[in-house]
Amino acid sequence: MLVMGILNVTPDSFADGGKHFTFDHAVARGLQMIEEGVDIIDIGGESTRPGAERVSEMEEQSRVIPVIKALAGKGAEISIDTMRASTARLAIEAGASIVNDVSGGAADLEMFSTVASLGCKYTLMHWRGHSKDMNEKARYGDVVSEVIEEVTIQLDQALAAGIKRENIVLDPGLGFAKDSEHNWEILKRLDEFLALGYPVLIGHSRKRFIGGDTPDEREAGTLAISESLVGTGIWAVRVHSVAPHVELVK
Repeated sequence: MLVMGILNVTPDSFADGGKHFTFDHAVARGLQMIEEGVDIIDIGGESTRPGAERVSEMEEQSRVIPVIKALAGKGAEISIDTMRASTARLAIEAGASIVNDVSGGAADLEMFSTVASLGCKYTLMHWRGHSKDMNEKARYGDVVSEVIEEVTIQLDQALAAGIKRENIVLDPGLGFAKDSEHNWEILKRLDEFLALGYPVLIGHSRKRFIGGDTPDEREAGTLAISESLVGTGIWAVRVHSVAPHVELVK
């Protein structure tokens, strides 16, 4: 199980409150993650917390591209957390090797063809809409079967666009258009996602369904969930705290 460390180059992310918004702070945190043994650094310039407004394409790119250039080649694989094809292309050209798209190709119709042309690894997440109104879309009968049904459509479209199957990672999208009970049900039935035959990424870190009033109060719960995932066959966990997760995996 790999450890993907979250590096939010944003002023409004829910879990770190903009601690790494400036270039210097972001690069320093990235270097710290590498020292702590992180496998992948996931760099994002647009908050996807519930209710978040979108930033412009230019603003997103001005935040992330310099940081990617500074950290590329320093010892960890770099992932770009973006829903925009143009940002994905610039990020890969700057030294990233993974595109982590929380919209699973739905936010930008150019994403699949762009990733196919880049030949990079692509993380495809289940998604029902942008952060501004995604909570209103958390309506399911059987959350696992419906998420699998919907994400299979996205996967088929990605393959049809030319993305190689071996380059695709699946993320069930904990917290995205899902209530607490939906998130726990997905975690209980991860074997059904693994049965699809793709590497699976789990992004549970410090999310509200864990409990606690603040993100920091959810760190113990985050580690407990991560511990339960060791040995299940998932590909990676996407987390804020790198050092304790690297130690856990060891």
